[in-house]
Amino acid sequence: MTDTLTATPAITTAAAMPLPARLRLLADGELGVGNFLDKARAVSPDPAAPFLFAQRITDRGSAVEPLSLDRITEIRDALAAWYHGHRVRKGNPVAVYLGEGVDPFLHFLALSSLGAVAALVNGRMDPAIAAAYTARIGAVGVVADRGGLDALDASGALPGSLRFQTAVEELPTTAPNRSALPSLFPYPPGDDDPVMLCHTSGTTGPPKSAVFAHRQFFLGKRHRLWSFPAARRNRALSALPQSHSAGISYLMTATLLGLPIVVMADTSGAAVREMMLAVRPTLVLAFPQTWAELAQLDLTGAADEVRTWINTGDSAHEAHIKALVRNGYRPGKRGRAGKPGSEFVDGLGSSEMGMALFRKVSDPTSTDYGRCVGSPVKVVTEAAVLDDDGRTLGPGEVGRLGVRTPTRTPGYWNNSELTAQSSLSGFWLTGDVVYRDERNRFFHLDRVPDVIHTATGPVYSLPLEEAILVGCPEIADCAVVAVDAPSGTGSVPFATIKMGPGHSAPEDVLSTLNAALAARGLSRLHGAVLAVDDADFPTGATGKVLKRKLREHFADALTRPRERTAVPERP
Repeated sequence: MTDTLTATPAITTAAAMPLPARLRLLADGELGVGNFLDKARAVSPDPAAPFLFAQRITDRGSAVEPLSLDRITEIRDALAAWYHGHRVRKGNPVAVYLGEGVDPFLHFLALSSLGAVAALVNGRMDPAIAAAYTARIGAVGVVADRGGLDALDASGALPGSLRFQTAVEELPTTAPNRSALPSLFPYPPGDDDPVMLCHTSGTTGPPKSAVFAHRQFFLGKRHRLWSFPAARRNRALSALPQSHSAGISYLMTATLLGLPIVVMADTSGAAVREMMLAVRPTLVLAFPQTWAELAQLDLTGAADEVRTWINTGDSAHEAHIKALVRNGYRPGKRGRAGKPGSEFVDGLGSSEMGMALFRKVSDPTSTDYGRCVGSPVKVVTEAAVLDDDGRTLGPGEVGRLGVRTPTRTPGYWNNSELTAQSSLSGFWLTGDVVYRDERNRFFHLDRVPDVIHTATGPVYSLPLEEAILVGCPEIADCAVVAVDAPSGTGSVPFATIKMGPGHSAPEDVLSTLNAALAARGLSRLHGAVLAVDDADFPTGATGKVLKRKLREHFADALTRPRERTAVPERP
C-alpha cells in the first residue's frame, strides 16, 4: 500500500491529544462512530505525526507502516472516491473480506464517510460461509485480497447481483480529485444511522449480522476521552481482529487520543511476542486465543513494561490471566513506588451488546476467579439472571443473562424476526448461562447451546475447562462438550485438549483431567482425547472454539470408542 514500510516503528507521542483538545471532543454532542476521524483531525496538535503503526506481512517477512491522521484521511478519501464511482450510496452494505490487520478499519472509514455500511468479514472465515453471509446481508459489492476473492468466487455462493468484486490490491490510496467525491462529503451521520455490520462468531450456527449505529456504538466509550491511559506515557499493541467491533472500538479510541498503537496483522502468540520485544508496549489488547498462546511463552524482555492487558469478547481463563499478570509492573500513584506484576482487565461482551458490559480487573494478588466476570459497567441500565419465562432469579440461581443498555445493537441486518426473538421483557438475551452472588458479581457458566444435559441434570462446560487448565498447567487449551452417553440416555462431558510447547500428553489423559476436576468437586469427564488436527480442536474466524463442530465430530466417541479416546472404567 505504501513505500514507507519499516522493520521497527519509531514510536513518538507527537500526535497525543492535549487536555484542551480532549475536552473539546468530550463536549461535542455530535461526536460518534461515523465522524470521529474528522473530529479528531480538527483538534489534533499534529495531524501529520504518525500514531498508528500497521503491521504488514510481506514476501520478506513482517514490516510496519506508520500512519498519521493526515495519511489515514488521504487513504479514506481515496477509497471513498472509488466506492462512490462504483455507485455505493447511503445505506448500501459492502462486504469487506480481509485479514486481521488495519485494512478493515480503513475501509470502514471510507464507507461510513459516504453514509454506506461496511460489512466487515474476518478473512479467516471459511470462504463458502463468507460468501453465503455476503448474499444474506444483500451486499452490493465485495472487496477482498486476491486470494480471498478467488476463494469466494470458487465457493459458488456469491450472489450474482453484486455490482463489483474487487481485489484490494487494485484500489487507490492517494488523494483523489475533489470532483470524484460526493458534493456533501464526508456524510454527516444521524444518531440512528447504521455505520457498520459485524458478524458473530458462528459458534452456534451461521454467523449473524449485528448492526452498529453512529450514536449507539459510541455510547459507553465517550468516557475513554478522560479515563483511558494517557497517550504521552503509553504505547498500545492491538492483536484484536479489525474486522470485529472490538478492534474498531479501540482504534477509534486511539485515534481520538492520539495514542501510539501498533496494529497486528498476525495475532498469534509468537508474532505478538516478537512485536512486543520490538516496541515494548505498556498496553496489550487481544482476544482469549492470543492470551492462551502468550501464556505458554517466555515473555522476558517483551512484557517488562506492560501495565495492562485488555481482553474482551469471551472472558479469559484463570490460568492464562495468572501467567500474564506475573509480568510487567503497576506504576505507583502520587510518588509511591510501583509494584511488580501487571493488571488484566477482563470484559465479557458480545457484538450484540455493543461493548464489554462486565468488567473485572485482576493482578498477582487477585483471588476472585471461578469464572467471575465482575460487575456490570456504568452504561448498563440493568443486568439480571432470568428463567425461561423472563422472571428475575435471585443470588445463586442459574439462568440466562439479560441486559438493558443503550449500547445494545439496533438488531440483526435483514432479520427482524431474529431481532424480536433475542429480547425478553425488555432484556437483550446474550446467550450466556450465569448466576450472580450477593455482591452482584456475575459468574459465567456456559453458552446456552453448550450446556451438557446429562441424565442427572445440567453440567456446565466452562468451570470444567477452567479447572483443567488451572490443575494441569502443561495443557495449553481445552474444550469440553456434550457427547452421546453410552447408556443411551442424555449426554455426558467429553474433553479435547492441546498441550503446551515442549509438553507431552500424560500417559492416562482422562485420569489426569478427572483428578483436576475432582480437586474442585466438579463433574467427571467420561472421555478425553489429545487434539492432533483441526477437526479435534476447530476454531472460528475470531479464534473461538467451535463447539458445535466438536459435538458433531465426537458425538459417538463413547458409543463407538475411537483409538485416541480414553474411556473410564466402570464403577
